[in-house]
Amino acid sequence: MKKKTLISIVGPTAVGKTATAIELAKQFRAEIISADSRQFYREISIGTAKPTADELAEIPHHFINNLSILDNYNASFFEDQVIEFLNSYFKTNDVAIICGGSGMYLDAVLRGFDSEVPTANEKVRAELNSKYQEFGLSYLQNILKEIDSKAFESIDIQNGKRLIRAIEICKVTGKSNAEIKKGKVKQRSFNIIEIGLELPRPLLYERINQRVDLMLAQGLVNEVKSVENHRTNNALKTLGYKETFSYLDGNCTLEECTEKIKTNSRRYAKRQLTWFKRNQALEWFSPKEINKISKYIRTIIEQQ
Repeated sequence: MKKKTLISIVGPTAVGKTATAIELAKQFRAEIISADSRQFYREISIGTAKPTADELAEIPHHFINNLSILDNYNASFFEDQVIEFLNSYFKTNDVAIICGGSGMYLDAVLRGFDSEVPTANEKVRAELNSKYQEFGLSYLQNILKEIDSKAFESIDIQNGKRLIRAIEICKVTGKSNAEIKKGKVKQRSFNIIEIGLELPRPLLYERINQRVDLMLAQGLVNEVKSVENHRTNNALKTLGYKETFSYLDGNCTLEECTEKIKTNSRRYAKRQLTWFKRNQALEWFSPKEINKISKYIRTIIEQQ
């Protein structure tokens, strides 16, 4: 009997992953697992660009709105929960789709969360947090750029938690983040087909700008106000929310806030592509090439 198949759909923000995943799910009678680490949280929807109610109604989605911003969560937990879900799901289904732009969370499911990654070193982390509070985000960015330039180019450098963790790994192990992540890949009980989506850079940036304008029109500022009392939670130290908190604090105009979100979103897209392009298993397509993508997947499944 042929193995079950997990189709992975990745790419930068705003490239069109959701629409592609839904179309493929219809063709392959599959359900969709979200691997967007911000869409887990039910209190925030506009700034995380969750699938619309109509899109969620078309195809069953999993790991969306399953957590609160008050919950502690990481890629290791995600790996355990998704594998547990797939073990049950594949008893009655042949194909599943995992879709998202959070590279670490995707890698945890596709290749396993590397056991060589050290657990938190409270002393080092406390020291870095103290420096972060005293000197700000740029201080952490400069440290990481100096000690691990590849990690600096690939992670979300606007996320203080991610910066601290990357620096902590270097300080505790004496190795770069890339060296730590070269551990043995876990063998899964299902086959994996990896699809990357990309667009010409000007078109992608235009889509990002349009998405940000839509978020503001849909009420991003009011959504951020609704969670303002929890702004110190890690779930809210993220793109779109940090800039809007700054606006609410009177540090910039709404127009300046909007431009900051667009600029940081474009930078984030570049880092996502840097992360994904290192994966030689990915087959790259334009999201417009849905028939070509479908044909490629069917060919691979038939060969397995």
